[in-house]
Amino acid sequence: MLVSWKWLSRYVDLTLTHDELVDRLSLSGLNHEGSQQVGDDTVIDLEVTSNRGDCLGHIGVAREIAVLTQQTLSVASPEFQSSSRPVTDDLSIENRFTDACPRFTARVIRGVTIGPSPDWLQQSLAAVGLSSINNVVDATNYVLMECGQPLHAFDLEAVADQSLVVRPAVAGEVIEAIDHKTYELSPMDCVIADSRGALSVAGVMGGASSEVSEKTSDLIIEAAIFKPLTIRRTARRLKLHSPSSFRFERRVDPVGVDWASRRVCELITQLAGGQVDDGVLDTEPTIPVGPPVILRKDRISKLLGMTVPSDQIVRILGGLGCRIEETSSQEQWSCVAPSWRHDLTREVDLIEEVARIHGYDKIPEDAPIPVTTSTKRVFDTATQRVRSILTAAGFSEAMTPSVVTEKLDLTLSPWSELPALKTLTAMLVGSKRLRRSLIPSLLQSRASNFASANLHANLFEIAHVYLPPSADNHTGLPIEQYHLGLVAGDDFFSVKGTLELLCQRLGVADELTVQPVDRDGFLPGGCVVATLGDPSDVLGYLGLVSDEVVSSLKLPTRVVAAELNIEMLVQRSQLVPQQQPVSAFPSIHRDLNLVVPEPIRWVELASIIHAEGGERLTELAYQETYRNEKQDGPDKKRILFSMELQSQTGTLSGDDADEIVQRIVRRCEQDLDAILMR
Repeated sequence: MLVSWKWLSRYVDLTLTHDELVDRLSLSGLNHEGSQQVGDDTVIDLEVTSNRGDCLGHIGVAREIAVLTQQTLSVASPEFQSSSRPVTDDLSIENRFTDACPRFTARVIRGVTIGPSPDWLQQSLAAVGLSSINNVVDATNYVLMECGQPLHAFDLEAVADQSLVVRPAVAGEVIEAIDHKTYELSPMDCVIADSRGALSVAGVMGGASSEVSEKTSDLIIEAAIFKPLTIRRTARRLKLHSPSSFRFERRVDPVGVDWASRRVCELITQLAGGQVDDGVLDTEPTIPVGPPVILRKDRISKLLGMTVPSDQIVRILGGLGCRIEETSSQEQWSCVAPSWRHDLTREVDLIEEVARIHGYDKIPEDAPIPVTTSTKRVFDTATQRVRSILTAAGFSEAMTPSVVTEKLDLTLSPWSELPALKTLTAMLVGSKRLRRSLIPSLLQSRASNFASANLHANLFEIAHVYLPPSADNHTGLPIEQYHLGLVAGDDFFSVKGTLELLCQRLGVADELTVQPVDRDGFLPGGCVVATLGDPSDVLGYLGLVSDEVVSSLKLPTRVVAAELNIEMLVQRSQLVPQQQPVSAFPSIHRDLNLVVPEPIRWVELASIIHAEGGERLTELAYQETYRNEKQDGPDKKRILFSMELQSQTGTLSGDDADEIVQRIVRRCEQDLDAILMR
């Protein structure tokens, strides 16, 4: 933001030298980028942060200087003579796009004479890098640089039917701007139009068809508010940036719209003559006042580590435009931020204003500021443990985009068969789909590592997936949840063991069960679903990726992939180990060898053993599986396992141990058609 020394002095008495002033402004948040002489004027280049749109005009900077130097800001109220002719006789306006333009105002000036601007106006604009066009356009630019409110002057005779409409552009609609270049618009752009077509790209640049020329005698003065997102999107897409779009992108003062409109009418009637029609056309004349913010006196000293006198606080906030009043408690103020300060919404925002104006350099470096320790969330503690376990197991953590291509999305999705959600615009080239699973992206990362000679990249990722809403989801919102994804080499049981260790370290191993399941993208018969307790509580999936997927990604070998719902895992986890009593009595070891049908799985056998062994079964360990068709018959296998039996209350006798073993064997014979080999 370029500001002129002469221009600033019209609003505030500059008592500091140039160096003192720029240093003070820099310390208060308006960084000094440089200064230069333009004629007999000094022009200061200030860096204005995006939240301080109020300082994109000389009055805003002058207000800062007035508060810093304890001077009075002098801004006169605009005055001009209005004719008896109502503005509604010459113009009508309609706002059809309130989402982009919350407020649109217009005034009419009749009988102006277009000509050159006086020297003082040309010099003022030249100081801030603007060329002089004519007295009307220069007046709008002057007010723009004065208060930060963009304005536009239309030639009234060029407006069909003397009627303006604020509306979305029509798809494919074109406009020739005042830079005499043609731009194609889209329905996301806002335009000011008449019955023939667009007259200006709203908030960005006026059109050539209605620009002010030497033949112009009657004017429409536009002053409006446009939404920052709309203006930013249009300016970027058209690559058409202007001082107006720069300010609208950072928000303008909603109350200052009328002041700027009256101010430019005052200047135009002084410079170009003419008369202003009586009244103003305003689509939204009522401006809501922001809610008050409570500022506690003791909070200021606690946060800053120093005491600021109450009268100083009142002077600072009042000088910045806040309406500040003491409440009945006498220990706090009620503050209403001015309309031009959109960033003052919290107590801490007001305290920051006090600190920067009072002086950051006055905050003592050794001030004791009370702090309290914070604790990690259970989720953070659990995921930290998960990361430690997986890195110790040889996995590397990956970070992949949350949007994927259609081809990658369709490779594998065990959680949902519904179509993936899509973004309107691709966040990455060709990637519009929100991922339904972490596995496809991790497989792609493993393939990329292989192409870069990192042949065996075992990867994991903890991130969000986005599952489309099902028909019974009445909210219609997607399911966004944290998942843990893994990809590794082709050793299925190694990855399964890692996941079992993970569940054991999180205290949920006893609830974990797995069942075979078929899922697209995995080998037939090569995928299992893991549940916790209730079969409907699906923890995740583990399996061998299908040959088609492996081939499509140009991976050299088969890959094991797994994905767990880590939110469920954390919710069920026991992060603090529970004390287990240690028996003082000896234990008895037993080895059993059961012949069972081939379909029987170890998890089924183990659940029966635990149920019958009860609290005296302190350890159960699988040893091996052996098949001998000649001895045991077809479709049979032997499972060898060992048990540790122990009592907490006394020495367990051999007869007691035999009774427990017999009970287990009888139950296995009944439920699993098992035979004990002696």
